[in-house]
Amino acid sequence: MHGTAALIGIDWGTTSFRAYRIGADGSVLETKAAPAGILKVPDGDFEAVLEREIGPWLAAAPALPMVVSGMITSRQGWLEVPYCPCPAGSAELAGALREHATRAGRRLHFVPGLSLIGGDGVPDVIRGEETQIIGELAGEREGERGRQAIVLPGTHSKWAFVEDGRIVWFATFMTGEVFAVLKEHSILGRLMAGDAFDEAAFARGLSYARAGPGGLLRRLFSARTLGLFDQLPASAIASYLSGLLIGSEIVEALDCLPEAPGAREITVIGHSELALRYRGAIDAAGFRARTGSVDASPRGQLLIARAAGLIA
Repeated sequence: MHGTAALIGIDWGTTSFRAYRIGADGSVLETKAAPAGILKVPDGDFEAVLEREIGPWLAAAPALPMVVSGMITSRQGWLEVPYCPCPAGSAELAGALREHATRAGRRLHFVPGLSLIGGDGVPDVIRGEETQIIGELAGEREGERGRQAIVLPGTHSKWAFVEDGRIVWFATFMTGEVFAVLKEHSILGRLMAGDAFDEAAFARGLSYARAGPGGLLRRLFSARTLGLFDQLPASAIASYLSGLLIGSEIVEALDCLPEAPGAREITVIGHSELALRYRGAIDAAGFRARTGSVDASPRGQLLIARAAGLIA
């Protein structure tokens, strides 16, 4: 093991498990990742998975505080933690931590998700992304960046607006899941062939998402007709549909934000191929995409641990 850790942070999602040994300055000293998401844990024995994946860390420093975030705190996870109402920052999340002792006597602190009741009376939730957003703010010193818009691409993309170090608004867009359903289970997928990314087709989808009257439901069928009329090859239709959906998401998200992004800048948290596409799509929409910290999650866990008094 390298360096002296102040905290163990665990980001435990639906499909993956990530653990971090975190230094007092927020640096990640060591990372452990495994395809051991909450839906892949036999008989719900999360404690066994924890010991299997980071047992040596725990044995070397049994008293080290542990902060756990992600879907592990959901109803399908290890311990369901009630949502913390928005607006919220590190202090509110720290105040809503749920402590749990394992059979081996190890103490874990589970981070709640966030809930928001919109102006239309409809609730929305996030779980795991709140820690990443707080960590992104910590990368610039919490609150220093004032107001900003943040997006976390994924199967369910999350857009958030933060002000003075607190998340004051967020919204979920089911873009990735809708893409998968349309591709695999609708007529739009019948003409598609291959999974290679076609940048020109993706850009065409982005452009059409912002063009002319009507909305997404009117434009979706173009993913079929452009193929029927040989304006798109079969190998490019999936990329076109992806661009159309992501472009539509950006249009809707910007319309929902409480106010326009400061300096027309939007922070994209994530370093996957999907996050890269989002950055390109945001630039194409006339905004400036800023790349978020690669260590947003462990930084957020450290900030929450400090606010809770778990570490100095």
